[in-house]
Amino acid sequence: MPSYERRRLLEQLGGISLASQLLFPLLLFGPTLAATAAAEDVPAQAVPAQQEGRTIVLTGANSGIGFEACKRILSAVNSAPGATTTTNLVLACRTITKAQDAVNRLLAEKQQDQEEQPGTNSINLIPAECNLASMASIQTFADQLPTLLSGGGSSSDNKKINVLCLNAGISRNTAATDVARTEDGFELTVGTNHFGHFYLNHLLLPMMDPSAGKIVVTASSVHDPASPGGAQGVPATLGNLNGLETQGKNCEMIDGGAFNADKAYKDSKLCNVLFTRELHRRLVEKQSNGGITVNCFTPGLIVSTGLFRDQNPLFTKLFDFAATDLFKVGETPAWGGGCLTYMINDVAGPGGQYYGSEPGSSKYGDAAYGQQFRVLPVSEEAQDTAKAKRFWELSERELGISSSL
Repeated sequence: MPSYERRRLLEQLGGISLASQLLFPLLLFGPTLAATAAAEDVPAQAVPAQQEGRTIVLTGANSGIGFEACKRILSAVNSAPGATTTTNLVLACRTITKAQDAVNRLLAEKQQDQEEQPGTNSINLIPAECNLASMASIQTFADQLPTLLSGGGSSSDNKKINVLCLNAGISRNTAATDVARTEDGFELTVGTNHFGHFYLNHLLLPMMDPSAGKIVVTASSVHDPASPGGAQGVPATLGNLNGLETQGKNCEMIDGGAFNADKAYKDSKLCNVLFTRELHRRLVEKQSNGGITVNCFTPGLIVSTGLFRDQNPLFTKLFDFAATDLFKVGETPAWGGGCLTYMINDVAGPGGQYYGSEPGSSKYGDAAYGQQFRVLPVSEEAQDTAKAKRFWELSERELGISSSL
């Protein structure tokens, strides 16, 4: 069915028919799911706390898998045995109000955790504003971060970022036809999900722990047209980068085509994977013995997060019920947060990898991490090293920056 007819169904039927169309290929492409859909849930196991005393910066920390990851990090720090350590967790959110609200909710959980299981470790929850649709906001956040890490003092005490999680993302209503833009003129979806994080990474890279720093990028399986979700509607592709190459940030789509809201999100996730692989290549060239590693992952289909806030509310509720509860091909935000926490705590080298799992893997609980949730191949286009290199160069050009990598 043509994409415009799919969008018409979304508007006229509230997403009922669309949900069926989207879920069918998930069942078709996941032959093992039918046999396991009725299986009992495997009891969850706590992700082990590792390397406490770190500084973690996480974008999109106020909702969805970002907030769920914060909850897991907080719980692990509270219950970790051994010598007293302090973890700095920076919640970088679109507004300071959202960040402070997230901190307040976490503090309430922290108090409950400590009453149930007192620990010797502590965590600094640091709210911060970082609007990824604004270069000025990103710059301000980066400038203020050393002071935030020093507790408001004049010196950062040479604190380094141990883990940088480029997690935040937006997805516009698939029926949208207007080209919304960031404060700096980029198409909003790719401008936020790719260019915002690209600029943030550029500014924070000098602050990363050079010996064992870790960068985690939240991508999605929809970057791959061969995946069940990526096969729906217009597939992701950046083409020959003609739009960005010739029109710069004024382009509607990176490939030079007309704006399509659904494709824009898929393209942004392809951008995330290309970014991960190219950053890894450049880091390897510069670093002779280990150093900073970068990997990306997909948490799977999670409907009940802020990512779907711009979609038809009835569609979102029906799709979430069908995907997560009925067909067991969707994941929960809590499990997705566990994926992110696993990437933070347990994934090390070699870098440049893409992690994910088959639809519905949350049925295995936390036991899936490192088993069902593992390294997967990226799309054919994401393997194009020459395209990744040129896309990096064009991204720097449009942001007006030049890195040392």
